[in-house]
This record gives sequence, structure tokens and C-alpha cells, in this order.
Amino acid sequence: MLRRSLLAAGAAFLSAPALPRLTLAAAEPASFDRYILHVLDRLAFGASTADATLVKEIGVERYIAEQLNPEALGEPPALTQNLAELATQKLDPVQLWREYGPPRLFQAQPAAATPEEEAAWRQRARIIQDEASAARVWRALYSPRQLQEVMVDFWFNHFNVYANKGLDHLWLGAYENEAIRPHALGRFRDLLGATAHHPAMLFYLDNFQNSAPGTRGPGGRELGINENYARELMELHTLGVDGGYIQADVVALAHILTGWSMVRPRFLPPSGNGFAFYPERHDKGAKTFLGRNIPVGGEEEGETALDMLSKSPATAMHVASKLVQYFVADTPPPALVERVAARFRETDGDIRAVLTALFASAEFRDSAGRKFKSPYRYVLSAVRAAGVPVNNVQPLLNQMAREGQPLYGCATPDGWKDTKDAWLSPDATTLRVSFAAALSAGQLPLRDAPPDPDKPVIEASAPAPEPVDAGALEKLLQPILTERTRSAVAEASAGLRAGLILGGPDFMWR
Repeated sequence: MLRRSLLAAGAAFLSAPALPRLTLAAAEPASFDRYILHVLDRLAFGASTADATLVKEIGVERYIAEQLNPEALGEPPALTQNLAELATQKLDPVQLWREYGPPRLFQAQPAAATPEEEAAWRQRARIIQDEASAARVWRALYSPRQLQEVMVDFWFNHFNVYANKGLDHLWLGAYENEAIRPHALGRFRDLLGATAHHPAMLFYLDNFQNSAPGTRGPGGRELGINENYARELMELHTLGVDGGYIQADVVALAHILTGWSMVRPRFLPPSGNGFAFYPERHDKGAKTFLGRNIPVGGEEEGETALDMLSKSPATAMHVASKLVQYFVADTPPPALVERVAARFRETDGDIRAVLTALFASAEFRDSAGRKFKSPYRYVLSAVRAAGVPVNNVQPLLNQMAREGQPLYGCATPDGWKDTKDAWLSPDATTLRVSFAAALSAGQLPLRDAPPDPDKPVIEASAPAPEPVDAGALEKLLQPILTERTRSAVAEASAGLRAGLILGGPDFMWR
């Protein structure tokens, strides 16, 4: 009955109009409450009752200022304790490689692993991705540093690596914690450099194999140029597909980045970031990149190229366009992109300053309800609005995967799309309605401790479901609910109301 009723409400999904435009100048209290939810849907992963109350007390401007300076915001003790219990989150790339890497890599004469040995190794290493996923979801749900977590999601997607490519599952958590999170609101050049040096990126886009023609690796295997990372570095990470480079620049950049690799397994130090530069594998010939002669050198050639890419006006435009699409509209307003790109150039890629300009724009203020939530954002925003405690993140990860957006599961380097066309479909509606029904009825085992694979299963009676408080949910989200939704909720039985709100068309947009 609940699912059928929610599906009926979701039938209006495809034809539902965008919510009315809102301007900050609107004086009515309802409009101000709507603007609060708009800000929380963009700078945070949706509204929670606590955050909506906070913004109403301190004002939108102060909230935005605080979010842009997350260092001053303390983390809740419960979140800190949960994160402290995730052992692999404390390990650097080399420690992760030593502890969880394939044992055969560390043998003097590596032998091929049997299928059983390969399966056992992968099963043991699975904890890294499990703990990285738990840390990501818990921070997104409970950290007061919401904008920082939003930008971690944005930048991880921009500099995407895929968990299921070879050894990359070993370094997911370290990549996010070392290359992405510390620079999410810092300088773009630092972020670019951190990703370029990280083994997760070096492995994912194959630059660890990139070597001068004719060089040989361990065992005498002939190596050579690999252009994968050089191409994506320009097309996706910096200049953009129309950034003014040609194939000769891709080739030149690949030669510049020869020798940028990882420490060989048998020579791993006790700890470290895992990056290594091998001069003997570096192409020492002259190179011309983007019309500029690169002085012959070693590792510094790559640093020079990263400097050039980060300062390029094309990079400013590419990054600005992606930020505006993420925070404002699927089709980025050209005038806003120009202004944001100008701020990027003026501040040498200061992400905090760029976002300050973006959030101050009329285009941002007037864009309420015009972005369709990705599966990741929908699931997180539903849980935050419902106020359900989450100890076990697995049901949320399962839902994201069912909707087509598994965490750390984008196989292509361009990352997940963040547009309505990528995620809006009848099938997606049905999946979301079913999730809303289960969440609102308290039927998801979110409060349970995550299963321990090393402990036997003990049969126990399941606790009684704890439904979501529909009254509190309706009060929180009242400013975004259309008259049609309010009428449907008013006419529904008490047990259906929360599900109608979370599974209805109004909640799908941000």
C-alpha cells in the first residue's frame, strides 16, 4: 500500500515543473526559509533540522562564511570516535601497500597467484574500501564542515579514480584523505600536484608505466611512452576538451612526465606516499609544450608543466564551468562562468575565493530547485532530512549502487555526470520511491552495527521499526513542498506521510 501510494505521487515526477525562482530580496519569512533550504541543498548534502535551525539563527551570510573556513568548525565527538575506529584510514599509501598488497609482489621471484590466493587477498583488502566508504558517508551526514565534504565529492569526481582497476582499491582512502580533502578549499595547483603524485592516480591512468622509448623495467621488460594520463590531465583535469591543445601537446606532456612512477614493491620504505621519480626512465630530450620550450631537466619538467596548466585561462574556464554546473544549473550561465573564471585567474586558483564569488552571485541565489539530485545526493539528503541515526552505511551504499552511482565505482576518468539527463528516468523514480518507503517506515537496518565477517552470526529478534517523524519532516521541508504535495500528505494516513515527502517530486530537486 505504501509503495503504491508513493509511486502514484512519483508519477508526477517527469512532468513536475521546476520550483519557482527565489531572490534574496524576498521579504516573506516563507521565502527566507526556502532560501535556507536552497543553501543547504547546495553547500551541504541537504537540510537537517539542526542545520536549518542554525542557519536561521546566524543568517545565511555567516553560515556561508563559516563553511568556507571549515578549520574553525569542530567535529562532533561521536563522528570523531567513529572515524578513529577505522584503522585503514590512518595508513599512508606505502603502509597500505605493505599490509594489504598482493604478497607475490614482494617476493624475490614473483610467482603467479592461484585463483584461491587471489580471492583471499582481495577479500582481506576489501576492508580498505569498506572503511573509506563508511568514513565518506559518516562525514557527509554528520560533519558540520558540509561544504568541505561537498567539495571532496566534487574534486574526487573531477580527479576520478576507479576502485576496481588493479591495485587502486588499496589507495582509495589515502587518495581521498591525502590528495583531495586537504586541498578541497585550498589552491587548485596544490590539488593538481597532490593528485599527480599519488599512486592511485599514477596507477589508474597508467603513468607509472610511462617511460622514455627504449628503456627497460624490472626483469628486462621493454617500456615506452604511455599517453593516458597526459591526455586526461589536459582534457579532464585542466584545459578541457576545447582547451586549445593538439595531439602534439599530448605527446610532449607524456614525454615530460616520463619517470613519474611509484616505488617498486621490493624497495618500499616503511611508510610514505609511494611516489618515485626514476631519472633513468625519463626522456632527456628537448620538448615543446603548448608553444613553450621546456628546459631539459628531470622531475622539475613535470612541475613546470603542472604550473603552466594550472595558470592557463582555459583551465580557469573549464573549472569554472564545472563548478557553476554543479552549484547552479545544468547549462552553466555563460556570464557567471566568465566571472568565476576571472576570479580563478585573479587569485591564482584560490578555490575558497572562487566559491565566495560564485555564492554571492544572483544566478546562484535564483537557482533554487533547478538541479536534480544525483543518487549520492538523494540518499544522503533523505537520511539527513529524516534524522535517522546511521551506524551501518551498507544499505545506503547499496541504494546508491542500485540507482547507478556506486561509491568509488565510476570506471571512466571523466567521473559521474551531475545533470538531470544523467539521472532522471522512470526506473530511477521507482527505485527512489521504494527507498523512501523503506527509510520512512524504519525498515532499513541503519542503526545496526555493521556485520563483522570474523564473528559468527547470532540469531536475535529484530528490533521494532522506528518510523520517521512525518510531522518534523514536513515542518523542515515545508518551504519546498508544492500545494499538490501538501494536499497529498494531508489526505494520507499517518504512516504514509513521511514516505510521500521523501519519495515525491519536490524532494528530488535541489
